Order: sequence, then C-alpha cells, then structure tokens
Amino acid sequence: METVLITGANRGIGLELTKQYLERESRVLASCRTPETAQALLDLKQIHSEALQIHPLEVTNEHSVNSLVGALRNEAIDVLINNAGVSGGKHQDIREMDYSWWANTLAVNTIAPFRITVALLDNLRRSRKPRVITLSSQLGSMLRATSSGYYAYRSSKSAVNKVMQGLAVDLRSDNIVVCPVHPGWVQTEMGGSNADLSVGQSASGLIQLIDRLELSDSGRFFKWNGEDHPW
Repeated sequence: METVLITGANRGIGLELTKQYLERESRVLASCRTPETAQALLDLKQIHSEALQIHPLEVTNEHSVNSLVGALRNEAIDVLINNAGVSGGKHQDIREMDYSWWANTLAVNTIAPFRITVALLDNLRRSRKPRVITLSSQLGSMLRATSSGYYAYRSSKSAVNKVMQGLAVDLRSDNIVVCPVHPGWVQTEMGGSNADLSVGQSASGLIQLIDRLELSDSGRFFKWNGEDHPW
C-alpha cells in the first residue's frame, strides 16, 4: 500500500487529493494547522479509520515540523505533496504592498516546502519509489509576462520552482524524484468559481502524473495533465 503525505489537506486540492488517494486504497497522512476544526477530514476519518491519519502541522513552524517528524519516525513515505500555500494577500501591487504578507507568503510557499522535504528525507529514503511534488503555479513562470500584480504570490512560486530544481539535483543520488507542478486554474477558494478546472479534475490529473514519474523526470516543471510547463 502506497503512503502519501499531503500538507494543507483540509480544503481545496489537498482535500480532494486526500479523498482520491483514499478511494484507491492508499494510506494517507493528511496534515493541516488545526485538525480539530477540519470537519471534512474528520468525516473522512470516520469512513477510512485505518487508512487515514490526520496530523497537526504549521508548515512555517520548526517545532511543528519536528513534531511531525517525530510522529512519523521509521515510516516510509512514498509520495510527499507540498500543497499548503497562501495567495499573498489583498495588497501586492505597485499601488499598495503589504511587505509583511510578502515575507509570510515566501515563508509558506517557498521555504516551507524545502523545510518539510528535508525534514522527511529519512522517511522518503525508506520508500522504493520516493516522489516529492510541490504545487507551484503558471504565474511563477518567467515566460508568463502578460499581466501584473500578485508580486508576492508570483515571486514565491518562481522561487519554489528553483528550490525544487535544486533539490532534484541534490536528491538524485537517493533516487528521490522532485518536481514542481502547476495544478491548473482550479475552482477553489483561491482560484475562484470562474476557474477552468474542478478540484476533481485537477486532483485526478495530478495523481496520474505522480503515478508515472520516474527519476528521469526529476527536476522538470509539469502541468497537472502531464505536459511540460515552460519555466
């Protein structure tokens, strides 16, 4: 049975990934900041009591990350999905910039995926086919220069792409696949109701992509449907 750890699993794409992995009888380690209020996850736990574990995790907090590592000591993780993220706040353009939110956005979207991946390396090394997926965005592509604004969000996703590219190089000797992936423009709280894809479509495509990833794919930037995304 494959073991999948998903951050930010209490809503949106993270919750849908949790549901779909459970439906295919994977073991899911779902993390979020406040499990006691994550009703959708608690409801899934009632149905999948053996296959689903729910763990508290604040991705920017070292003590919280260390507590998760302690709880998962000696366990193999086959797939780590760095899904937790923030949009960057309401004020992130040249007219008004919330600099504290910009720093927070980098902490959540860029630094945390690195911190969590490195913290869980022992667990990933115990897998026969370890894969690390970080949900990025097309807005982080350096070739996408057709609109403005969203400086905090865009910069955090461009930066995490480079971080994942570096990890792909460093972890190749451990046979760990590392890829940033654009999940599509998805109908979530962040993406809005006019987005192109439902969470179900995005999650299904992501899982199909994750299934087929090999070491030769490590360091590539993908779209949710398995196509290469320009950097």
